[in-house]
Amino acid sequence: MLSLLRRLIRPLLLPQWWQDALLLLLPRVVCGYLLAFEFGAVKFGLPWSPPDHNIGLFEVAFWFPNDVAAYGGLFALLPGFFAWMGAFSEAVGGILLLLGLGTRVSAFLVICTMLVAIFMQQIHQGMWNTLPAAGFLWACLAPLVLGSGRFGLDYLLAKPRTHETL
Repeated sequence: MLSLLRRLIRPLLLPQWWQDALLLLLPRVVCGYLLAFEFGAVKFGLPWSPPDHNIGLFEVAFWFPNDVAAYGGLFALLPGFFAWMGAFSEAVGGILLLLGLGTRVSAFLVICTMLVAIFMQQIHQGMWNTLPAAGFLWACLAPLVLGSGRFGLDYLLAKPRTHETL
């Protein structure tokens, strides 16, 4: 189990440090910041959530489960659960991406959430409306495959001695 966890958090490194910075760190930090502080904070209660939204810590905005239930199917059966998971993956997943902690798991959760946002919510309003969710999805593909790179807590936790390079 421990070796699986190490393989999951151990990032792959690009040949040069500046490649890790430009191709992994920069998109990961921008994506994580926007998810945690702009998009997720209005749906999920965090210390920096807007006070006028009246969201308690780790609570979901009152309107979000209704939106999720409108997707139908399984979403209509458990709208509270799926709303909480989606909001959590945006807000807390954004923080984890920002820090490079649990990067692959966070990227996976964000990708799943963005796929739901694209195909269950935004695509019916036109392709233009899918762009924010598609942007987050694309930004999370590299961290999903490569991990945090050199500039993340995963790198420090994996105790890098001999890393694979691309």
